[in-house]
Amino acid sequence: MNTEEINQLWAEVCSRVKSYEGIIGPQVDALFSQLFPQAASDGFMMLTANTEFIKNFIERHYIDCIKRALEEIRGVPFDVLIGIDESQAPAPQAAPAPAAAPAMPTATAPVAAPSPAPQTAAQTTATAAADPVAAQQTVPAAATMQATEAPTAAPAQTIEQPNPGQPAAPTPVSIAAPATAMEQQVAAAPVAAPASAPGQQAAPTPVAPNPEDPAPQAISTDSGETGQPAPNNSVTSTLTFENFVIGDSNRMAYSMAVSVAETPGKPHLNPLFIYGRSGLGKTHLLRAIQNYINSNMPNLQVVYKDSNELLEDYMDASAAHDTEKSSYKNFKMYYEEADVLLVDDVQQLQGKKQTLDIMFQIFNKLTSQGKQVVLSADRAPKNIDIDERYKTRFNSGGTFDIQPPEIETKLSIVKSFIREYEDMEQSGPINMPEDVQICIAESSGSNIRELKSAVTNVIVKMKCGEGSDITVADVRKLLENHFSGGPSKRLTADDILKVTEDFFKVSHTDIVGKKRTRNIAHARQTAIYLCRQLLDIPYGDIGKKFNRDHSTIMYSVGNIEAKMKENRVAREEMEALRQIIREL
Repeated sequence: MNTEEINQLWAEVCSRVKSYEGIIGPQVDALFSQLFPQAASDGFMMLTANTEFIKNFIERHYIDCIKRALEEIRGVPFDVLIGIDESQAPAPQAAPAPAAAPAMPTATAPVAAPSPAPQTAAQTTATAAADPVAAQQTVPAAATMQATEAPTAAPAQTIEQPNPGQPAAPTPVSIAAPATAMEQQVAAAPVAAPASAPGQQAAPTPVAPNPEDPAPQAISTDSGETGQPAPNNSVTSTLTFENFVIGDSNRMAYSMAVSVAETPGKPHLNPLFIYGRSGLGKTHLLRAIQNYINSNMPNLQVVYKDSNELLEDYMDASAAHDTEKSSYKNFKMYYEEADVLLVDDVQQLQGKKQTLDIMFQIFNKLTSQGKQVVLSADRAPKNIDIDERYKTRFNSGGTFDIQPPEIETKLSIVKSFIREYEDMEQSGPINMPEDVQICIAESSGSNIRELKSAVTNVIVKMKCGEGSDITVADVRKLLENHFSGGPSKRLTADDILKVTEDFFKVSHTDIVGKKRTRNIAHARQTAIYLCRQLLDIPYGDIGKKFNRDHSTIMYSVGNIEAKMKENRVAREEMEALRQIIREL
């Protein structure tokens, strides 16, 4: 077969696999977009994946479907071989340049390339067939370590108390990145935390809190009087890459999380910053990174902390008002010895200047040593109320957002959770009617936790006597007051218009009138999109509010969706508007 015929065959295979019962379409789109056909004949096809994770996942979950589709199309049984070609990995979005920092010495030294994982004969054959020249070459790797912005000592201030009130696949391109210090460590046996390189400035010890300030109540940990924070590395087995449902709204964040988990410390993804509204899957991705590294690289020390836990650890260690005490040193050492540091919900550190200062020091030390930092928040770095230097550093690696899931992705989540429930309870299949599943997806807001809770409620109702006879009307009544952000929310088009008019500084007369200047047209289309997303009302009803016909409303929604897919600034703008509307 020539290249065109092979690509056409693969497209037919992808389409056919998505038609099989129990297959989640968006998941197939996301995963199969990272498979590339290399060769095919009657009875044989060779594919390459851009990461080992994708290869293993496809072999575990989809290889039989691929073989079945090939046999149905060509009429003969097929053998399918999958190799790995990392040059096909998707490129991340370009990160903005970090803020200017004091010059620091650069240490460059050749290091041994990490030993490859043992390959099966099939893998070796596939790699050689895909690139026979590369199979015979060994490329030496060099690690370049550049110290980042010099840490600053934490000023003497009152210790803060926690604030309980705070709350389409990319085009594959080749990425060339130097070997990181982390890659060396993955290949080597566990070693002690590295000392500062010669000529490299060590992080200064922060100034002790003001002894005249009232001491905060110490928070006990499992580590007694050592001051070492209690570990939070227990594997949450249900939060893995394999059960994360992929859609257009989260595909890029998912791909970059997998990339970081497979090769921690890549400069262009360090730090990795994932943001999005509550309940969209940020914690799932951070825990999935933790679980993957713990399972596949047990010699690496992974630390996962919620921001409130980090704050409590800092308060506990500082309670003695003496940074020379072992408790404070142990606190700092615990975080600085991490090979991978995962911090969830960093927006909760707003207003916590001392904690931010110490975190900034730890952050700089880890990244300067090639160790991986992953952060999450409910908003983009530029929208977090912290000093500009923190925003710039948070945004200096790979920054990716998770958008609210579209209906198709929510329906996939419903189906996936039903299967998880069946496996967990082992009480037989759950025959939930398709129209009921669609009703749950359409009635839900953007919060995936609420969506799964709704599925559980419907399953319980079915098991309590309704059985498979449960109807859409039953489900609507059951879930009438379940969702906090769905159609049941008391929000009106007038509310959305007022927020949009204030945000873009346009008048109500202009936004519903006939003017087509660029800023007015953009504000109008944004308001139309928000009405469609947050109110879930028909296009015709939206048109009446804006004095537009049905087709114009549809065009406006599609135009904003296209802008958000292509432009991160547009997504951040929409996120800010949603945040204002949520606070009404």
